[in-house]
Amino acid sequence: MKRRELREHIFELLFRVEFNERDEMPEQMRLFFESLPELSPEDQAYMQKKYERIMEKLPEIDRLLGETAEGWKVSRMGKTDLTVLRLAVYEMEFDEDVPVGVAVNEAVELSKKFGGDGSPAFVNGILGKIGKMEAAE
Repeated sequence: MKRRELREHIFELLFRVEFNERDEMPEQMRLFFESLPELSPEDQAYMQKKYERIMEKLPEIDRLLGETAEGWKVSRMGKTDLTVLRLAVYEMEFDEDVPVGVAVNEAVELSKKFGGDGSPAFVNGILGKIGKMEAAE
């Protein structure tokens, strides 16, 4: 499976977090993986590991999003946009295998596919600010 497809599936897993309790997520993950018969064991392991790493960093990711998104509280962001942003911020800040530009571009593409009309601009704007902060450090 290509990275873009894997990222999309990770997005779908992360999106489930918004609608399920954390203790329900192992079952949700099992059901999700069962719905993908073409999924190799390696791809499943990759997605599960990345999902778990994002969940570990979620408080830090949400704090950064809250500080960056002027006039927006994380709790008030649309669930789709928030999920896209969480995945992208994780890739930008904690995943050395993903260049910042790729993380931003992929996030914008996810927001075009799953978000509303204003989602790509919103996601790009926030990630652009985070990218500038990172470059300044």
